[in-house]
Amino acid sequence: MEEIMKHIESFIHSDWVGMVIGVVVIMGITLIVSRISTRFMRKVLHYNERKDLPSVSIFVNIVRGAVWVIGICVMLSTCFNVNISALLAALGVGGVAISLGLQSTLANLIAGLQVSLLRIIKPGDNITVSSSSGVVHDITWRHTTIRDTDNNKIIIPNSTINTNALTIHEPINDVSIDFVVTTDGSHLDAMADALAFEAGKALQGVCKVTKPVTVSYSGLLDDGFSGSVSFKIADSRDIDNAIDAVIRAIAPLTRASYDSDLMQQTRGEIAQAQAAKKECEKNHTCSSAEATKTSDSVSDQGKKHNVSWWKRVRLLHEGRKNHKKHHQE
Repeated sequence: MEEIMKHIESFIHSDWVGMVIGVVVIMGITLIVSRISTRFMRKVLHYNERKDLPSVSIFVNIVRGAVWVIGICVMLSTCFNVNISALLAALGVGGVAISLGLQSTLANLIAGLQVSLLRIIKPGDNITVSSSSGVVHDITWRHTTIRDTDNNKIIIPNSTINTNALTIHEPINDVSIDFVVTTDGSHLDAMADALAFEAGKALQGVCKVTKPVTVSYSGLLDDGFSGSVSFKIADSRDIDNAIDAVIRAIAPLTRASYDSDLMQQTRGEIAQAQAAKKECEKNHTCSSAEATKTSDSVSDQGKKHNVSWWKRVRLLHEGRKNHKKHHQE
């Protein structure tokens, strides 16, 4: 038993055990820092997307790679006593051979940085490169991902975009969804309002709407009426999610009668929204942006988000001034 304990003690106090523990600790810290850095970078890119940098993966990849390079250098220096300066000097001497071996990779990386930093293309753009067309979904350190009209994913090397003719089309932001309602023809307006209201409500948590939701009828059928729900979104990458959300929202109404419980519930919600809008206008207590959101709840649930933060504050201040003036009078 004593010999076993001696072996265990010598194993614990051996140099290579401490080295392994050091490697595990440093790599664990590097992993945590890498995840925190990439999450922070994604949030920065998301909030800064409309100003300077597009929200693409290439910048996240660079940050992640830099964190791991630093972590590996610290691990080599601390655990294996490697001279990092000498290692970098050796890599500098062999830089020509490395650059030749990684020529295509470096070309894609540099091309990706160029198209991203110069904002030549960004997620949501409708582009054509060579014979490939589609909407840009992401730009990584090696390739750009686009989706065509059939929802096929197309991978294009960044160097191809940088060296070939690039066509940037108008964004595909207009959405039209066909439907058929089986209600009688005496309440078509009420049905259109209900469909628009439910579609706008469904779009609120999915994407930003830049054009109000409208409903129009286009044909007479034996068992009902055909029509379409139309709207425009800010980012064409959200088209699939927007279409899915709207279809799920309006599907029950297309088979509901005017006197059904679902229709009555929707009409009640519309009436509440309109009453809230009138109350705001009467008391002058809501800003223009809020009044617009309430009045367009039947047709436009996303317009409020298009107003800048400063403009919302200014409009709210004006609304309070009008409210005070109204009471003084």
